[in-house]
Amino acid sequence: MKAYVFPGQGAQFVGMGKDLYEASPLARDLFEKANDILGFRITDLMFEGTDEDLRQTKVTQPAVFLHSVISCLVAMENGEPAPDCVAGHSLGEYSALVVAGALSFEDGLRLVSIRANAMQKACELQESTMAAVLRTEDEVVEEVCNAITDEVVVAANYNCPGQIIISGSVPGVQKAMEALAEKGVKRMMQLKVGGAFHSPLMQPAAEELSKGILEAKFATPKCPIYQNVNALPQTDLAQIRQNLIAQLTSPVRWTQTVRNMIADGTTAFVEYGPGKVLTGLIHKIDSEVEAVSTDNREE
Repeated sequence: MKAYVFPGQGAQFVGMGKDLYEASPLARDLFEKANDILGFRITDLMFEGTDEDLRQTKVTQPAVFLHSVISCLVAMENGEPAPDCVAGHSLGEYSALVVAGALSFEDGLRLVSIRANAMQKACELQESTMAAVLRTEDEVVEEVCNAITDEVVVAANYNCPGQIIISGSVPGVQKAMEALAEKGVKRMMQLKVGGAFHSPLMQPAAEELSKGILEAKFATPKCPIYQNVNALPQTDLAQIRQNLIAQLTSPVRWTQTVRNMIADGTTAFVEYGPGKVLTGLIHKIDSEVEAVSTDNREE
């Protein structure tokens, strides 16, 4: 079985998608459609903008979504088979839903735009942050976060064994890092992000996004999608919607997702979208499984 997987925010780079736009009529049509839907020329920022342009959440999320979905659709147009299952990391779950046929390209992009703007507004309500904790057991990180009750801090991303991202208020994350240091954890770094993604501080964004998700037209996916919230395969539309809403305030269980996909028979992963982050994480989760990335037209 072959799985297609899609990255989240942070994988963007200047020039992303330009080679696809220039070489593929399908890509060009979809990029121009995206410009019309968003109401600004996101292609100009993707192809010729600056790193600062691409770091704006309202640009970053649609840009990564567009690169991921369009590169996959172009590959499939050129003979790549449909996937047996799909998954995406955080934002990448929307890319996965479009490729699986559960959302149209247009509705997927609209939801991503709503999500990006809602998350940006939630970040502005309270100063918050995230930090990476490396070479530490999951249980140690969870225990430290659970012990902090006067501030918000949670395990937000289970990326691979020995790599967890914590998320919360600035004092909460700082307290957690200090407590982890006391336990002998040496590899930690605060991340340059706009806020506390996948934490309770994203509840205002989840409430705003839920309206868009409940109004959007979903179709039964052509293959199972493994969702971040519980790392399980889904085809039920009501459950898919609920999991998408819960995703903003729940951890991304990527390690568990990949392990479940392998246990269910997946033998090869193809990452569509900018960068090679997920390919690297998959190799760390299971060094025996085949995983490749495709972040340019040639690949």
